[in-house]
Amino acid sequence: MKEVMAIIRQNKVNPTKEALVKEGFPAFTCLKVLGRGKKSVDFSIIQDIVESGEMPISNIGEALTEPSRLISKRFFTLIVEDEDVDKVVSILIDSNSTGNPGDGKIFILPIEDSIRVRSGEKNADAF
Repeated sequence: MKEVMAIIRQNKVNPTKEALVKEGFPAFTCLKVLGRGKKSVDFSIIQDIVESGEMPISNIGEALTEPSRLISKRFFTLIVEDEDVDKVVSILIDSNSTGNPGDGKIFILPIEDSIRVRSGEKNADAF
């Protein structure tokens, strides 16, 4: 078993849910999260502002706050059999790819065991 985790844009939740359910993966968890990627500041922009003495009201001002700003995203997690990992990853990529930075990240982790609280069932029977 594997856990597939994906951090995606908030406007991609419905297409992602629909695609997962359509392909036979109706069991997942989705959470609201805040975070940020690795995008850094272009210091030449800061130098231009210092030299001009004015803070522009545009995308430049937004770019300066980017390194400290947390972006609202959605976190999907689902447990799948090993043989289904590639299919789930493909669904997630197809549902979320816009070709732009910020489309998201997918992580895959091994699951050692799974136990259903209600019945005590273990492993594949428990999810």
